[in-house]
Amino acid sequence: MDLITHLEQTKGETLGFFELRDEDFEKSYGPGKWSIRFILHHLTDAESMLFDRIRRIISEPRQVIWGFDQDAWAHKLSYDKRPLQLSKEMYRATRAGVIYYAGFHYEKDGALEFVHSETGVRTLKDEFDKVARHNQNHIDQIHQALRAGT
Repeated sequence: MDLITHLEQTKGETLGFFELRDEDFEKSYGPGKWSIRFILHHLTDAESMLFDRIRRIISEPRQVIWGFDQDAWAHKLSYDKRPLQLSKEMYRATRAGVIYYAGFHYEKDGALEFVHSETGVRTLKDEFDKVARHNQNHIDQIHQALRAGT
């Protein structure tokens, strides 16, 4: 499956999770793991961070881009209180931007490099691929949580 198709498919599936029943949002895929509510908020925030990186790499290659502390974001940005509808709209808009730029830059500029503060030298193509992988990983966790029912 090509990248754009995968991004579109995971976008649709992820947006569908925002329509779950209220009680489903509290389910987790394992003891001590994030609930579906937290996963959806995290996906939104991570997507926005990755989109920021993508735009920075395209416009200002070879810079150092810092990682972020996902647990601090979950706590300090009040994932337990943030409206899911807000995250849904943020996710939808950000994913549209990722897809737009992937269409123009994935192949043509994929070799553009940047330095990630934790993982070292990476490329634009790596970041686009990370968006797809990251989203799919959390989709799998949500399915697992829904099956487990805990």
